Amino acid sequence: MPIEGSSQVRNWTSLVDSAEIDWNDVKTCAEGPQGTLPLTDEMLRQWPSGDLFGLSQNAGMGWEAANVARDPYLILSTQGGLRAPDGSPIALGYHTGHWEIGLLVKEAAEELKRLDAVPFAGMVSDPCDGRTQGTTGMMDSLPYRNDAAIVFRRLIRSLPLRKGVLGVATCDKGLPAMMMALAGATQLPAVLVPGGVTLPPRDGEDAGKIQTIGARYAHGELSLEEAASLGCRACASPGGGCQFLGTAATAQVVAEALGMTLPHAALIPSGQAIWTDLARRSARALVNLAKSGLTTKSILTDAAIRNAMIVHAAFGGSTNLLLHIPAVAHAAGLRRPDVHDWHEVNVKVPRLVSVLPNGPHYHPTVRAYLAGGVPEVMLHLRGLNLLDENVTTATGASLGRMLDWWESSERRKRSRERLFQEDGVDPDDVIMSPERAAEKGLTSTVTFPGGNLAPQGSVIKSTAIDPSVVDPDGVYRKTGPARVFTRELDAIAAIKGQGPDPIKPGDIVVLMGRGPMGAGMEEIYQITAALRHLSFGKQVAVLTDARFSGVSTGACVGHISPEALAGGPIGKLRDGDLIRIVVDRLKLEGSIDLVGADGLDVGEAEGSRILDGRATHPTLSPDPDLPDDTRLWAALQAVGGGTWGGCVYDVDGIIEALRTGSN
Repeated sequence: MPIEGSSQVRNWTSLVDSAEIDWNDVKTCAEGPQGTLPLTDEMLRQWPSGDLFGLSQNAGMGWEAANVARDPYLILSTQGGLRAPDGSPIALGYHTGHWEIGLLVKEAAEELKRLDAVPFAGMVSDPCDGRTQGTTGMMDSLPYRNDAAIVFRRLIRSLPLRKGVLGVATCDKGLPAMMMALAGATQLPAVLVPGGVTLPPRDGEDAGKIQTIGARYAHGELSLEEAASLGCRACASPGGGCQFLGTAATAQVVAEALGMTLPHAALIPSGQAIWTDLARRSARALVNLAKSGLTTKSILTDAAIRNAMIVHAAFGGSTNLLLHIPAVAHAAGLRRPDVHDWHEVNVKVPRLVSVLPNGPHYHPTVRAYLAGGVPEVMLHLRGLNLLDENVTTATGASLGRMLDWWESSERRKRSRERLFQEDGVDPDDVIMSPERAAEKGLTSTVTFPGGNLAPQGSVIKSTAIDPSVVDPDGVYRKTGPARVFTRELDAIAAIKGQGPDPIKPGDIVVLMGRGPMGAGMEEIYQITAALRHLSFGKQVAVLTDARFSGVSTGACVGHISPEALAGGPIGKLRDGDLIRIVVDRLKLEGSIDLVGADGLDVGEAEGSRILDGRATHPTLSPDPDLPDDTRLWAALQAVGGGTWGGCVYDVDGIIEALRTGSN
């Protein structure tokens, strides 16, 4: 809503004068800090001038002069907003995920100070994918990750004497960026502190479902009063990531599975004593790693990457981690997992966790934490001999030793007891044994369909397809007419029933030109969420070269490659084309094919010939609002392997491409 004009604002002279300032209070010098710097002959003769001046800066900022040369440790965070001491907002952040984490920074810093270290703090705030859904802001979402990782790494290098780094982050892009930055600091010890999760309302809707109030209202499935009331309560506590296993929560799980956090850290409830306790213990862990000579290189290994992929599959995590885990591996100088590795893992690993949005019981993520979180899932995976237990964790001990401790720990006992006491929920119904998970019908997480519309592959979270539209043999089959869109706004308008030709049950929504080159590979959760929560939505499928929110569910196929603007066949589809989707949720096999036009099914082979003879869609083009920053990102990440390579910047590859081009 616009701010009302006033005579005071219109009187510009009030903006440039300082009528209430007493100019006699303006000083031109000060006494300076008391004491002396703890300099030695060797320091003055051998240290660079920058290191010496840094001590002057430390004293100038108020650190006790005698202690300014003690070991420095850097705390990096994604903090956003400005809180008053009582927690009330002075300036809002972009989202709850970074709103409270300054408290974690404070706790960690105080612990480092208690350990006779000198804590430093820096921050790179992060955007909110929920806030930018359906807006031009989404075109900056995925590119932000690489930019933030670069700035984090520059901040690490810009404190030359630092002995280690503590990273504090919570959400969709800030946390992967932090993981990439810490992974790249291979010669330093590093510990990550996840920002945890927000709580669900006692009476209301979670932060995923609430993002569909517009679509449900448009279809008469929700009143204006209901939308306003439910929307107000959805984020029931002021800090933490959303209550579902979306990208933020999955990234926390993956960080712990990599060994970058202390055990039982992911999905911790924000703002509570157990949350601040994690920050203090993590600070101690960082100092212990430094004293032991253990660096990030000791923790992040090819085996750790594979463990993280296995835990991702067992949780049923967000498909966005298919972009982020390879990026972390690349930052650490490790081999990036490819689509074959992901398929192999998902074939072997059962899904064991029942939370939002996958079900079958839609528990909020705080319940997964109390049920035992990552260590509890790892105990089950240990029983299946799926994990490499020799990897080192942020504790300094091996994963195997950590799991031995967890199995009989008081922490495990009290956490699981608390879940039953507070919510009456059996922990084993949230994190299941493989046998119970099979009985409940949980299927493995991700399938990678091919076909004549996705010759380089695609992704679907097959475990999250509504079981009621899956055939008895475990296969989802759909043949239907294409409804083609090149702009997300047009697609959501049709889903809301606006315009002359609304989306109908049986349609297959095709959203093309929204990959890296077209829209920064935007996330289209408003589309998938609307379909999930509309009464007819499960009868509609989605195909796109964009990506999905981690909370997306349903028959939605994304990451279709090549993207339309790179010549991918998806860019040749027309309204009314007949498309066939087949996804085997048990064998994790699938295909998406053009099989005809004008309602006539001519099969996949003839469909391929039709595509070969067609030009691209007449309205296919990059979004007119695509920022130049994002165009640059799209070009650079394409050289580094594109989406299947994690959308990273391969510096050597980029330099070689520039050299080749200049010649």
